[in-house]
Amino acid sequence: MNLDQFRAKCAALPGVTRDIKWQTREVYSVADKMFAVVSADTGQVSLKVEKTRFLELTDHPGVIPAPYLARHGWIAITNTYVLPATELAGLINTSWRLVRDKLPAKMRHTLPIPD
Repeated sequence: MNLDQFRAKCAALPGVTRDIKWQTREVYSVADKMFAVVSADTGQVSLKVEKTRFLELTDHPGVIPAPYLARHGWIAITNTYVLPATELAGLINTSWRLVRDKLPAKMRHTLPIPD
């Protein structure tokens, strides 16, 4: 999966917005809560992951604890080719779902979970 495909996958999820933070980072959010970060200058992407998978994923070459966000269960992937496209797509969906699940019930129910 290349960066454009990563961006398209993030943008296609229900209720997603995109903005620029920290001068150069593309941030994908659901209800103003970020679930993915793209650093276009380095090709690095960051996602929230399930706590039970954090250590497993960070043992993979090219996947590290995300700077400043690791304590909240975020990983940084050095480039989008480090993981198979299907696995990366699954991680994007999981990150979105983890953030969605923390939203207030009224808002959460307006955002259907994608297949």
